[in-house]
Amino acid sequence: MSVMREPDYDVDGWCLEDGEERHRDAPATFLIPTREAREALQPGDFAKLIFRISVDDPGEPVAVERMWVLVRERTVGGYLGLLDNDPDSLAENGEFWSGIELPFGPHHIINIDERDEKTIRLATQEPKKRWPRA
Repeated sequence: MSVMREPDYDVDGWCLEDGEERHRDAPATFLIPTREAREALQPGDFAKLIFRISVDDPGEPVAVERMWVLVRERTVGGYLGLLDNDPDSLAENGEFWSGIELPFGPHHIINIDERDEKTIRLATQEPKKRWPRA
C-alpha cells in the first residue's frame, strides 16, 4: 500500500472537506457514520464525500457538492476510489468527472452505502484518469 497526496484546491482545482470537522461543528444536525464504520470500508462500498470545487464564476468562485465515491482499494490511511457522480457545478471535462480515481480518508466520509455483487465488480474497472502516484 502506498501513501498518496490528498487533493489540493490550489493544485487540482478541488479538494475534500473534513466530515468529522463538520460533525463537530453541528453534532445534532450533521450526522456521520461511526469512525469504526468509516475505517472498515471494502472495495465495492460507496462513501459520500463533500467536495469543494473551484468554478469559473466571479460571484461565487467555490461550489460545494456532496458526491458518492466507489471504493476501489484500501491505502495507507484511507482509500482510493472512483468518483460515481458528475459535479453539477462544472461542464463535462477530463480532469474531474465521473470515473476519475481519487484518494480519501475516513475523516472525509459523511455517509456509507454497502457493496453488492455489482458494485464489487465495478470497483475493479479501470479509472478514466488515475490519481498521481508518489
